[in-house]
Amino acid sequence: MQTVEWWQNAAIYQIVPWSFLDTDGDGRGNLNGIVDRLDYISALGVDAIWLTPIYESPMDDLGYDITDMMDIDPVIGDLNVFDKLLALTHARGLRMIVDQVWGHTSDRHFWFLESSESRDNPKADWYVWADPKPDGSPPNNWLSAFNGDSAWKWEPKREQYFLFHFLRSQPKLNWQNPEVIEAILSRAKFWLDRGVDGFRIDAPNFFMHDLELRDEQIRPEGSPHPDGIDPENPMAKMMFERSFCQPEALEALKPVRDLIDQYPSTVTLAEVTLCEDSIALSSEYVQGKHRAHLAYNSALLVDQPISAGLMRHTLEKMERYFTNGGNCWMVGNHDYGRLRSRWSGKDAAGTPYPETFYHQAAAMLVSMPGALCLYQGDELGLSEARIPEDISVSQIQDPFGKALYPDVVGRDGSRTPMPWQSSAVSAGFSSHADTWLPIPEAHRPRAVDAQTEDPSSLLNTWRRLLHWRKNQPALMQGNCRILDTEEPLFAFIREAPQQRMLCMFNLSPDTAHFDLPDDMLPCVTATGANPAAKRNEGMLRLRGYGYFFGNLQPTTPPANSGTAKDTLEHQGDEESSSGAQLSKPRHRPQRSLTRQS
Repeated sequence: MQTVEWWQNAAIYQIVPWSFLDTDGDGRGNLNGIVDRLDYISALGVDAIWLTPIYESPMDDLGYDITDMMDIDPVIGDLNVFDKLLALTHARGLRMIVDQVWGHTSDRHFWFLESSESRDNPKADWYVWADPKPDGSPPNNWLSAFNGDSAWKWEPKREQYFLFHFLRSQPKLNWQNPEVIEAILSRAKFWLDRGVDGFRIDAPNFFMHDLELRDEQIRPEGSPHPDGIDPENPMAKMMFERSFCQPEALEALKPVRDLIDQYPSTVTLAEVTLCEDSIALSSEYVQGKHRAHLAYNSALLVDQPISAGLMRHTLEKMERYFTNGGNCWMVGNHDYGRLRSRWSGKDAAGTPYPETFYHQAAAMLVSMPGALCLYQGDELGLSEARIPEDISVSQIQDPFGKALYPDVVGRDGSRTPMPWQSSAVSAGFSSHADTWLPIPEAHRPRAVDAQTEDPSSLLNTWRRLLHWRKNQPALMQGNCRILDTEEPLFAFIREAPQQRMLCMFNLSPDTAHFDLPDDMLPCVTATGANPAAKRNEGMLRLRGYGYFFGNLQPTTPPANSGTAKDTLEHQGDEESSSGAQLSKPRHRPQRSLTRQS
């Protein structure tokens, strides 16, 4: 028997503390705000929460510029509040994952302050330093992902340049130095001993660089665009081969995994989005037992209208590369916008997607194999705040946006505060009228209080589906077989020993029909998750952007399961349990057609 770990199919709720809830009236969220809303999070039906950085920081980059990895930033709280939050999280049966930023620090970190003093101090080689070219210019042509300028900054005291991949105030740590790795591990252990359930690892593909400091090659004209970066970013003109994405970064995770394996049921979630092919590369970060447990990538960050072909290609590629699991779906987060803006926000005819589309997107995301990161506010269907309409140019906080606006608008649009009360000051996020980022007026009707009272709201759809999912063995531990359906139907079968489930989605605004073949009969409509499909014997009728979940006859009925009829009637009411290694079912053809309703 193969044990299915809690994290393999976990729904992970990502929280940006600054934007979740402000309890002290300073216009910025804090840890006490998360404590106050733990019941809301638990009611969603997620399995874990992921906190973006909460550590002491000048906050040049939303806390990803850290000065002390073992203390809480006083604006957010302190260790006592964190311990309370952790205990109350666990009391609700939830897990907690905390962000770990190991590729760089703030330039105000005491390590860097010492390292920058001279070339012969004890921390002289804790960061990446290099001599200038003979003409005094930077060592090579590497660019920062954030400002599009050189990734090197001159330090007069050392008469050398230091490397930074993002902001100039985020010098890169030297992962070639064993003392650096030892210091990182000691800080990881600090949080593991405190009781956290794992780490989200920030950009591990940036840990290693080409030691010869060779120039990046210019991207050939007509070559594929790299993943995870705006085409207007100057860095996109370079190949992503030497300044980061080095093969050695894969092995750099071994000491981290060796440490975390000493803490049962903990997990590592690697962010691998900025690279030539994020699906292929992220899959390498979960291969074997000495790398990460999970990785998320840019698979769904596509700026084109959704279609069955697009989703089938995406899922097929994920299944091809993540042969032993480890994939984590991500559609929106603090770096990459919101779910509501995904797939260009419009269909192939240029029409904005209706509300039903986002209900269907929730159904797709909870049923595809792997874990899922759900970003705060996406369960409400929040749109990205617009610049300058919702956030004026003078209000931009994101240093990335400040550096490249208007060519690149930055990330503030997905970081605005959560709206809790539709008619309250600052939408119930804060008692202060001025919040660290303004709250768009368009978010007020989507506030938590308004949607909670509406049974058909997107929030309640997410709640229903996430809770329903937990009781479907096929979704929690099953194999996936993608069906060769015609446009606009995207379909797959999830199968575990206890359950075999058909999952089907109409990715168009028009009604679609599907003839169930003989090998899919009998098919029993799954209760609790089908508001948009009708049955007429062997014919399914899915309205525009409708979806269907149906229980099929298991290939091999589980032992002591009673009659086949009993099995079908009771599927979906059983609690998920550990399953065996599953064999893939055979392929069978299907027929589908689309017509106007």
